[in-house]
Amino acid sequence: MKILIITDAWHPQVNGVVRTYEHLTEGLRNRGHCVDVIAPGDFPLTLALPGYGEIRLVLFPYEGLGRKIKRFNPDHIHIATEGPLGWAARRYCILHKQDFTTSYHTHFPDYAAKRLGGELFPFLYEPICALARSIVRRFHAPSRTMMIATASLENHLKEMAFATPMRQLTRGIDRDLFYPGEKTLFSDLKPPIALYVGRVAIEKNLEAFLSMPWPGTKVIVGDGPRLKRLQRQYPQAVFTGKKTGQELADHYRSADVFVFPSRTDTFGIVLIEALACGLPIAAFPVTGPVDIITHDFLGAMHPDDLSLAAQHALVTGTPEQRANYVHDHYSWDLACQQFEEIVMQIR
Repeated sequence: MKILIITDAWHPQVNGVVRTYEHLTEGLRNRGHCVDVIAPGDFPLTLALPGYGEIRLVLFPYEGLGRKIKRFNPDHIHIATEGPLGWAARRYCILHKQDFTTSYHTHFPDYAAKRLGGELFPFLYEPICALARSIVRRFHAPSRTMMIATASLENHLKEMAFATPMRQLTRGIDRDLFYPGEKTLFSDLKPPIALYVGRVAIEKNLEAFLSMPWPGTKVIVGDGPRLKRLQRQYPQAVFTGKKTGQELADHYRSADVFVFPSRTDTFGIVLIEALACGLPIAAFPVTGPVDIITHDFLGAMHPDDLSLAAQHALVTGTPEQRANYVHDHYSWDLACQQFEEIVMQIR
């Protein structure tokens, strides 16, 4: 098939959405499909998202997007995100009576509520959330299938009155990169090392991690709009900036526990990367962690106390148990197979 993926999230961004479609496009091509990606970098007029210079929003994309779609002439269109390109692609498909699928990658309503004043003015949080949910429900309503990562996310969306048919699309890790090994970093830091990897942004709830009691050192790997603010507020923590590839894997392997403070993620690829490197996970029991931390040897969760969860996680299982579990249960090959089956079933 000729498969077209349209996404507002693409290089140079580093996040779960970009990683997912990097691996899906490569895997689908290896399975014999012709795959193209349309992203913000394909358009001349873009605007940086305030606070996120690497995120570009396309201005007035409809006409240019329509020409690109016609030129590629796809058998199937998958709309990955609910940004300007996603809405333009949705409009095109509806006007041209072309079936399409979508994905729910991000709890956009919660993110929007926090970024648009919900933190400073708590009374605004629920109204903004409710409005954003209705907009996102409308976006996905015409989709033939909405791809979601986990069972708990499906249940959560159904509780929010999403009626679009849903199918699970798993995630994977690079097995040549993420594996248990020697601790090569942090020898000069007080152990145990509690690690976070991801965006340094309001929706990641990093204050819950940085303020928790901890006998060792907290290390934050990543970049984002709250980096400088959190560096000032928590000078005892170590902020390394963004890491990728082997350097990122070395940071995972050199830590003692991975702490995931977010309450609004839909999966968290960093969780299975950390597990593949042998780290136990400490998290809140929310969508993503509850689907991944399904055995005691994988880590621990607590509804209110991340420090307690991290202390429990430190004494659970072995690095080999965690790595073997990830290798047995998560695979980009399986994700590509699931994507292919979903598309074939709606054709």
